[in-house]
Amino acid sequence: MPRTPRPPRSTLPGIAEIRITADPDTTARVVAALAAEFRTTDPRPYPSGCTYLQLDTGATEPDPD
Repeated sequence: MPRTPRPPRSTLPGIAEIRITADPDTTARVVAALAAEFRTTDPRPYPSGCTYLQLDTGATEPDPD
């Protein structure tokens, strides 16, 4: 089945989009470690086994690209 075309993704300065592919225990440890240092969104698990979240690094400068 071909992939559905998606519009180009846009990003905000200082925001990282994270995808974690790991078992639930490892994912929970990685999310906890990231949340201890950064503001993060709630992790969103998907049936594929990946978990997605956003992380705010606090940087406000525009990305160079």
